Amino acid sequence: MSPQVVAHRGASDELAEHTLAAYLRAIEAGADGLECDVRLTADGHLVCFHDRDLRRTGQRRGTLSTLELSDLDDLEFASWKNPWSDLDDEAPARDEQLDRVLTLRRLLETVADCDRRVELAIETKHPTRYGGLVEKRLVEELRHFGWHRGDSPVRVMSFQWTALQRMERLAPDVRLVMLIDKARHWPLLRAVVGDDWILGPGIDALTETPGFGHRLAATGREIHVWTVNTAAQLDLCVELGVTACITDRPAYLLDRLGR
Repeated sequence: MSPQVVAHRGASDELAEHTLAAYLRAIEAGADGLECDVRLTADGHLVCFHDRDLRRTGQRRGTLSTLELSDLDDLEFASWKNPWSDLDDEAPARDEQLDRVLTLRRLLETVADCDRRVELAIETKHPTRYGGLVEKRLVEELRHFGWHRGDSPVRVMSFQWTALQRMERLAPDVRLVMLIDKARHWPLLRAVVGDDWILGPGIDALTETPGFGHRLAATGREIHVWTVNTAAQLDLCVELGVTACITDRPAYLLDRLGR
């Protein structure tokens, strides 16, 4: 069976990451799942956002956790991806609403409205000034959709094992993914990962440390790999029998897999 193709921050190779436009493009391409990072605003809203501050994608100064949702609503988060687009007379007109800040609630609604099952991998970003409140708010959102139960299309990921333990206490039926940045971290992490947790190594850890992928595969756990963007990386994942490939290029991977 070929691995699940999960769109990393949406179809982020084509369109600006974490915008609704990027996620809709991934769904249209046939992605099996979507991936997002979440952070908490000062007034308690979870938004799809990777960085601590706005400089890279919001093109202004400011730490996201100090701003309210209304502050973010005044910004757009797409022009950084293609700063020359306004000079292209042949470029299609953009729906600016698709380039605004994306709340997790809106993304969950988008997934719920799909005419097929689309899974969602949510990474809670740490460290953060709000600590465990991030997971608490996330569970509240999942409960709104009834997605805190075992048949949920949602799984939660983190590089911080204590965040996953917190999720396990709050929503014990939600699937959890222990993200692994470096192969050298595994000997420490293997002592704390839960019995049913999925392993989420980065593709660089697999390619830079021969045998690491086979050691993970030998555990019998599901393996979800990020961020898989080339044919060689995909071939390695198929060889290892990974369950999911998280990619910036969902349409490309689907094509390589004959889907």
